[in-house]
Amino acid sequence: MLSRELDVTAEIMSIDEAKKQGAIAEFGEKYGERVRVVTIGDFSKELCGGTHVGNTSQLGLVKLLGESSIGSGVRRVEALVGVDAYNFLAKEHTVVAQLQELVKGRPEELPEKIASMLGKLKDAEKEIEKFRAEKVLQAAAGLAANAQDIHGVALVIGQVADGIGADDLRKLVLDVRVRIPGDRPTVVALFTVANDRPLTVIATNEAARERGLKAGDLVRTAAKTLGGGGGGKPDVAQGGGQNPAAIPEAISAVERLVVETA
Repeated sequence: MLSRELDVTAEIMSIDEAKKQGAIAEFGEKYGERVRVVTIGDFSKELCGGTHVGNTSQLGLVKLLGESSIGSGVRRVEALVGVDAYNFLAKEHTVVAQLQELVKGRPEELPEKIASMLGKLKDAEKEIEKFRAEKVLQAAAGLAANAQDIHGVALVIGQVADGIGADDLRKLVLDVRVRIPGDRPTVVALFTVANDRPLTVIATNEAARERGLKAGDLVRTAAKTLGGGGGGKPDVAQGGGQNPAAIPEAISAVERLVVETA
């Protein structure tokens, strides 16, 4: 319909006259007594205050960019026309050509090929994550074997490799805890740096908790030194802070609290 060469005219008239002519008022806006009515051939007649071309042929190519909701029952359509539309399509063509070169496929094959590549990448990331998690847990046996004895309490404390996430650090701490006989009071407090911030997870067993050693209390002590906060249950808790350089001091603070409590 709009491919025809339709004249575009604008008239100033009263709101009542505009309504009689069937002009459309958009977006529920309020209008005064005098309004501007824009007519496009026999195709459209509406109230509008913007500037317009004299004929629809002046628009040339129209490239729709998208549409979205801006209110109840109201949609916004965004598009480019004329030279801007041609420039946009030219850029899109260049991008498509570059993608064709990268994936070695025709334009119609691009969605399927890119989806396949992303799927393979996701699978590879899962395998890497699995391998990394396994490497982290391999350290559990050595950590448990080197537990300190603090007044009969087995204390495993220290900093592990940077980059370990909270979930993996938690798994490591819990794995170390179960490797120490359950009848021996045990505290496991491990620290790392993740995303340039210090992180700690601390766990205690039932025998340790009976002696007043609760994970939440220990984590709050560590986190305060690290410049942050934390908490959790008496058996396992997590905390963090802002200062990675304070990890040695936080380790010492936890050790002192274990000595004082045990």
